[in-house]
Amino acid sequence: MAVLVICEKPRVAERVANALGEAKRRVFNSVVYYEVERGGERIYVAPTVGHIYTLKEKNGGGYPVFDVEWVPSYRVEKTAYYTKKYLDTIKFLSTKADEFVNSCDFDTEGSIIGYNIIRFACNSRSGKRMKFSTLTEEELADAYDTRGELDYNNAYAGEARSIVDWLWGINLSRGLMSALRRNGVSRVMSIGRVQGPTLKILSAREREIASFVPVPFWQVFAFCRGVKFCHEKGKFSKKEEAVEAKGRSERRGVVEKVEKNRFEQPPHPPFDLTSLQIEAYRWFGFSPSQTQEIAQSLYEAGLISYPRTSSQKLPAKLNLPKIINRISGNPVYEKLAKELIEKGRFTPRQGVKDDPAHPAIFVTGVVPKKLSEAQMKVYDLIARRFLACFAENAVRERMKVSLLFGSQRYFGEGGRVVESGWVEFYKPYVKFDEVDLSEFKEGERVEAEKFELKKGKTKPPARYTPASIVQTLEDKGLGTKGTRSMIVDTLYKRGYITDRNIRVTPFGLAVCDALEKNCREILDEELTRKLEMEMEWIQEGRIEESRVIEDGRNVLSEILRDFKTKEKEIGAELVVGLKSTQFDKEVLGKCPKCGGELRILVSKTSKKRFCGCSNYPKCTQSYPLPQFGSIKPLKKNCKVCGLPMILVRNGKKVFQMCINPECKSKEGWGG
Repeated sequence: MAVLVICEKPRVAERVANALGEAKRRVFNSVVYYEVERGGERIYVAPTVGHIYTLKEKNGGGYPVFDVEWVPSYRVEKTAYYTKKYLDTIKFLSTKADEFVNSCDFDTEGSIIGYNIIRFACNSRSGKRMKFSTLTEEELADAYDTRGELDYNNAYAGEARSIVDWLWGINLSRGLMSALRRNGVSRVMSIGRVQGPTLKILSAREREIASFVPVPFWQVFAFCRGVKFCHEKGKFSKKEEAVEAKGRSERRGVVEKVEKNRFEQPPHPPFDLTSLQIEAYRWFGFSPSQTQEIAQSLYEAGLISYPRTSSQKLPAKLNLPKIINRISGNPVYEKLAKELIEKGRFTPRQGVKDDPAHPAIFVTGVVPKKLSEAQMKVYDLIARRFLACFAENAVRERMKVSLLFGSQRYFGEGGRVVESGWVEFYKPYVKFDEVDLSEFKEGERVEAEKFELKKGKTKPPARYTPASIVQTLEDKGLGTKGTRSMIVDTLYKRGYITDRNIRVTPFGLAVCDALEKNCREILDEELTRKLEMEMEWIQEGRIEESRVIEDGRNVLSEILRDFKTKEKEIGAELVVGLKSTQFDKEVLGKCPKCGGELRILVSKTSKKRFCGCSNYPKCTQSYPLPQFGSIKPLKKNCKVCGLPMILVRNGKKVFQMCINPECKSKEGWGG
């Protein structure tokens, strides 16, 4: 009997083959595959390269389009032509095989990738499924030996999601581009089932910030023994009241009350994908998609478990003591792992989130070799988080001290770690605001070093970051764990949003406004959430795939019917937003000579870019600009000369500068 095992990537195919026995390397059409003998079976292990089948409309272009079919990717996209040799290799091997095994990632995406190959390339409707969460030899061999029937419901859910998302994405995107063309503008645009609600969430925050009116307030602080205490009123709305409170505060005072509260703080649960993305952004500044890509590479190297999981649980069947014993062989984590072994601490702190397909992310115990700096950072974060969740609770002490200076009361709050517990395991990725107030005793006399009056303003809501919007999408049940970061990346790519602290561009706001006014269903969170729930029902066998696809088509058909009648109006609004965004990119600041707009311009004669005034020829003020790289206005002025600052990005070289070539801040720059 011969078996064909299909793996999602070449690197994974090599690991699977080596796990099943003494793998012999073979080549067909320049594609490497493997041949293994195991238990009297001849096994062929062949790689794919992700989706080698894609969706394509059956008839022509335009919109609306509702009839789609699966075809080889190389027939649709020129950039996917390299996939043909992998498809041809699988077809060749399928003629030698009696059984077909899907060994792609165990999620809906991996299920539809493998199912498409088995039914289209191998011309079979039946097959087997390997299920694993790590690429260790032991688990891969066990997954093969215990392979079950194809997970049809997962594949059907993956197919339904692919078709519904394709229909929404292609039709709505073509609709937007058609609306622009009717107003004389040609530009690539996109909007989709999850993109729309995401843009709406970000736009709502942008409007909140734009409409926010800061309110001034005043605070009074007392400094005693190097600790900052705040007046009991907190924020004064009137300056004179704050001044009066400060004036009534006497230099000598007394410790009125000391409150202490000791409590145990348990460790964080192990990572799921979203919490890993948030923590990696916090400590390393990695975008969610960067973190996902790095984690995937660590998984394929056999160093961590499958990263695209929503679970915060580590079931006992993983043989956790064995994993911790393996980790103790790594000099970096030897001390921490051995402490857990000596204390017999093999029961982890777990979170509430679960995933039926995969456990939380954990390290396998295989010692890393030749990792990049970014890979090492993410690996270290996962390893320490994993070990920390087995450690003892930390004990912290929270303190609150009130001081009386004359008739005025001031409060100070602090905290300290009494017993470090898991904190030692998770360092340096844990940070507490440590303010030790233990030396203050009730009734003792104290003396303030100084009193300070400080003016402040209320702040608008914080801008979303790539990490926080991914968390919000998860909280709202929008998108999937594997696609949320890609949705955010697409919004950047289309010019709807910009900056790390996300700012929605005028064009992005125009898209949102136009859809809100004319086709608000496209932005409807509830509609998107309903479709997500139906995908889960397909996996659970509670609803037919065809019904979900038909429901999606019907809703979309109504939206498009309405959209087509309003194309011209929608396009006009988009053009205004597009021009405003372009102007925003070109304007560097105010002209110091006439108050006009300093803009990025290109000389008609030299073809060089420079900074010139919008009031030319009445105003001839101009400044030279770097001729290489991209230029972005920073919307702030130089502290030395007062002229606008810009950010210049040329390859890996990134720097800030003002536009004034004579500015003293540039002394010593040379050349």
